[in-house]
Amino acid sequence: MSLITEEIKASATEFYTGNDICQEKSKFLLTEMNLINGLLPMQDMLECGYVKDTGFVWLKSEKKTEHKFEKIGRSVQYATEVTAYVEPNKIKKLIGVKAKELLMWLTLTEICIRQHSQKITKRP
Repeated sequence: MSLITEEIKASATEFYTGNDICQEKSKFLLTEMNLINGLLPMQDMLECGYVKDTGFVWLKSEKKTEHKFEKIGRSVQYATEVTAYVEPNKIKKLIGVKAKELLMWLTLTEICIRQHSQKITKRP
């Protein structure tokens, strides 16, 4: 069952379908919020949307995506549906993202970027 209802889609300030435009808009939103634009490298995106009043954002893709961030040597899995609330320097109430720590996959719920730094703090 999808977390994104028709009511949420209707209230979206921005709503896009298709991989190319969703890739572009998700990177633009992350940059606009002072976040690193490569934080959500999902593939084969079907749709994405943003509710500006609440900061709610969602991304849907055809299949799960696994990505390895080479600089930090960590693997991250993205479900077919990722939702979150974004604000400057922070992604909170994150659903659909797991990071591999040692031998376990931990669900991430928050990602913060410290201002004037490239340091990322994540919270399972």
